[in-house]
Amino acid sequence: MKKINVGIIGTGFIGPTHIEAIRRLGFVEVLALAETSQEAAEKKAADLGIPKAYGDYREMLRDDEIQVVHNCTPNHVHFEINKEIILAGKHVLSEKPLAMNSQESAELLALAKKQGIVHGVNFNYRQHASVQNLREKIANGDIGTVNLVHGSYLQDWLLYETDFNWRLAPEVGGKSRAVADIGSHWCDTVQFITGKKIVEVFADLATVIPVRKKPKANVATFGMQHIEETEYEDVPINTEDYASVIVRFEDGSRGVFIVSQVSAGRKNRLSFEINGSKSSVFWNQEEPEKLWIGHRDKPNEILLADPALFASAAQSAIHHPGGHNEGWPDALKNMMFNFYSFIRDGKDLMKDKPNFATFEDGHISMSITDAILESNEQQKWVKVVQEVFV
Repeated sequence: MKKINVGIIGTGFIGPTHIEAIRRLGFVEVLALAETSQEAAEKKAADLGIPKAYGDYREMLRDDEIQVVHNCTPNHVHFEINKEIILAGKHVLSEKPLAMNSQESAELLALAKKQGIVHGVNFNYRQHASVQNLREKIANGDIGTVNLVHGSYLQDWLLYETDFNWRLAPEVGGKSRAVADIGSHWCDTVQFITGKKIVEVFADLATVIPVRKKPKANVATFGMQHIEETEYEDVPINTEDYASVIVRFEDGSRGVFIVSQVSAGRKNRLSFEINGSKSSVFWNQEEPEKLWIGHRDKPNEILLADPALFASAAQSAIHHPGGHNEGWPDALKNMMFNFYSFIRDGKDLMKDKPNFATFEDGHISMSITDAILESNEQQKWVKVVQEVFV
């Protein structure tokens, strides 16, 4: 079988994780990468063992051997690059956020549908094996009617005033930071699990550290730095470190979530609890093999990830026997497998239901983020506009 050839645009933190996950599939080959200069591209290509290197992604888009392109660039160029990938006739997998606002994401969704290409957004938390299994349990009525959804997504990588990253600048990262960066994952995951859309929000955002010290030398995302050896400049910050958001779902059920990038000790803790009419469930991404199930009239349970105990529809998401823990890289691999098997099998997004997030999900995410920003600004409930484009 001929392999699907892929090009990667951007090789910072997330690009190499895409490459690693793709290489685990076996039927997909990373043929090329593009960076901001030819020198940088050639160095990265050599480091990662990739045959072709492009100093301009537009040249890569003209490469007829490449069928799929991954957009792993900073937020502010997502819209422009995604649009050019679509117009080049390539299938596209984009990092989130899909664009800088819901007007741009709506345009991308409409264009992708018009061009008939396969489009995906890397909402990889829905691909965890226990999350896939929980979706099936809820759909089967195991916890009863979903009444309440609550949780958080907490990190600490921006805890200190000396922590700095391109995501802090609105012109690069967007008007929202914590909500767009990690709150979007929380919203996508709970909507996927429950099968219900968030339709209204009430938000309170805060910039906990209003002035940060930007290193004069570049520091990698999530990287360590030697503070005593670093020179800084003071930079005012006007994107949120923290947000609390009350949500209403389309069926009238309620929820609330908190996001923070300044919570010491929380490295990447996406968590949620869902309270149903029969029982409750709790899941935490930092311990992805465990699903807590709460009852009123009998002892609570911990369901460990085990294919022998999973619903049949979720068994494809888990790859090892019980006790062999699978985590973040495995969820990313599931994302890539579902996306690329869809392409390999010649499926059509207009006819076939995918098991991955598409540009439609990316547009819904942008619409929620826009509504949260408006709600915080006006301090009132704001409806989420979730139009579906043909």
